[in-house]
Amino acid sequence: MGFSRRRAGQDGRPRYTAYYRDLKDRECSAGTFSNKKDADRAWQRAEAKVAEGRLGDPGRGRQTFQAYVEQVWLPGHQIEATTRQSYTYSIYKHLMPEFGPMRMIDILPEHVRAWVARLRDAGVTPVTIRYNKVLLSAIFTTALNDQVVFLHPCRGVKIPTVPQKPRAIITPEQFGRVYDALPDDTMRLLAETKIETGLRWGELTELRVKDIDFPTRMLTVSRAVVEVNAKFHPADGRFLVKDYPKDGEYRRLKLTSQIASKLRAYAGERELSDDDLMFAMPQRGPVLKVLPNPGQLGRTEPNAAGRTYLHGTLSAYTAGRCRCEHCRRAFAQYRAQRRASGMDDPRTPRTRDTDGHIPRDWFRNQVWKPALAKTGVPAVRPHDLRHAHASWLLAGGADLQAVKERLGHASIATTEKYLHTLPDADDSTLDAFTRIRERSMVSRSPRRRSR
Repeated sequence: MGFSRRRAGQDGRPRYTAYYRDLKDRECSAGTFSNKKDADRAWQRAEAKVAEGRLGDPGRGRQTFQAYVEQVWLPGHQIEATTRQSYTYSIYKHLMPEFGPMRMIDILPEHVRAWVARLRDAGVTPVTIRYNKVLLSAIFTTALNDQVVFLHPCRGVKIPTVPQKPRAIITPEQFGRVYDALPDDTMRLLAETKIETGLRWGELTELRVKDIDFPTRMLTVSRAVVEVNAKFHPADGRFLVKDYPKDGEYRRLKLTSQIASKLRAYAGERELSDDDLMFAMPQRGPVLKVLPNPGQLGRTEPNAAGRTYLHGTLSAYTAGRCRCEHCRRAFAQYRAQRRASGMDDPRTPRTRDTDGHIPRDWFRNQVWKPALAKTGVPAVRPHDLRHAHASWLLAGGADLQAVKERLGHASIATTEKYLHTLPDADDSTLDAFTRIRERSMVSRSPRRRSR
């Protein structure tokens, strides 16, 4: 039950403060008035709103955007570790500089529009602007629901148009060339498994032998691994294994007989147990390349003393001052051998922090991109092999619903985007158009003279 409390004002006259109890039975003020009648009305209105569940603490809206995000919004949200990492980086790069010192109740649509314009003028891409505006909107949606604010400043604010670019799908011929250029059997089998199954990277690199029932060729996707900064990891690690895939549902898909046979033979040759990763980060020592025979490379130009040296030798690099590719490789090989044997005060080898899982960026930069460069295939990401899997299935006549379930898409509209993405996908359509067009041309040609 609310009440009014009398107290003396600064001028000595009586003042009345209205009090009510909130949903947590805490005593709160509904304002101070010059007479008891107005104070009683104030706490009665406040109690009515509490009964309806509509009254929040007005003081909460006076906290700064930074305080609300750091103390309430981020800690209170149950989100994936990778999402929390991405949100945190974006908040401190794009949102805090603009809204951090402002009070929550003071942020209006005009401020958000001005912020979007500044990002655009600074050269920030429309995709990044859209992402950050969605993030800002999510923060204020929570604040509005919690009655921290009573106006959503993001509603009605327009952002630059984000063009929808067509997907570039790698063709079977292009994949064959890249496949042959990959460095070893493990990387080739990994790429082939990805394009044959359409698994996401986190699902593929967490694939274990026990996930494949080789007699039936059924693969069960029940886990995924993500790589995050250690400060976002529950145990200060780098790789976090989730007991569910991205869509939160297990799925099963059947392998072709040839890829199932290859995976079974691969696991057998390496004596992998059921709990072992099918594809683990390779253990690499110093890379020592086979150098060409110096006797077949010719000699260097004469130095200041008139002497020449065989290309591809240490003498040519040091005394002959030759910096051709062969001489530089010979010297690099010499230094690598000395460091490997503990000489020349070697620095600690730079190793990738991993628990056995293959990092996405390591594969992309050290394995995939060099293979693309060798073959001249246009830029294709490893993730695009998942797109190719869907596109090839649909181009081959697979059922749309079956492809959706195989890839784990939440909506069939996502799967439909892969229709007609191969370069020759519209050939049948054009052939039909050509037939009708030729029929029209024949009907307009002069009639043959009768015999």
